[in-house]
Amino acid sequence: MKFHKEGYTSLALVVLFIFIINATADYFDANQYVKWFLYLLSAFLFITIVQFFRSPKKIIALDENAVLCPADGKVVVIEETEESEYFNDKRLQVSIFMSPINVHVNRNPISGIVSYFKYHPGKFLVAWHPKSSTENERTTVVVKKSNGVEVLFRQIAGALARRIVWYVKEEQQVQQGEEFGFIKFGSRVDVFLPVGTKVSVNIGDKVVGGKTVIARF
Repeated sequence: MKFHKEGYTSLALVVLFIFIINATADYFDANQYVKWFLYLLSAFLFITIVQFFRSPKKIIALDENAVLCPADGKVVVIEETEESEYFNDKRLQVSIFMSPINVHVNRNPISGIVSYFKYHPGKFLVAWHPKSSTENERTTVVVKKSNGVEVLFRQIAGALARRIVWYVKEEQQVQQGEEFGFIKFGSRVDVFLPVGTKVSVNIGDKVVGGKTVIARF
């Protein structure tokens, strides 16, 4: 288990805040009840930041016929829908919701070449809101497999998230299971597959990024 690089600033701010509130309590000689409350609050804040930005090491089993889950969380959508940004046709959408307690590393569901990338600034509706996929802050990534099949996946910020991070660009070669981004504090990832793709999960299933197979070609 390691601490993700995206959490360094947040961890530094929390440590500074903990130092200030505890030093202030000591300076004004606060009573023992106040000091113990601040100690517990400090421990809670520190543990929360550390667990949120944890980044467990994973051994990825590559499978060119599989679509790996891009994030830890719960499957909240499986449906045919109109994808209007890139494909402009019917696609099979699988969405994974990440709560604040999930690992927030995002991983490539397939290997291939990034044929399209775009960042969209936007709102911060709750991640399960129907309009969050088109109105929230988000990124859209399309990866083309060697056989020409393309898969679109989209990072969507939630109500608490204010920063989406990505590590890919157009024409880049990416490998299945590698990190392509990170979203802070509650969010969602949508995957758009060709209609007819065999889905391997059900709504409500808990899934693991880079491990769970969500569909097969």
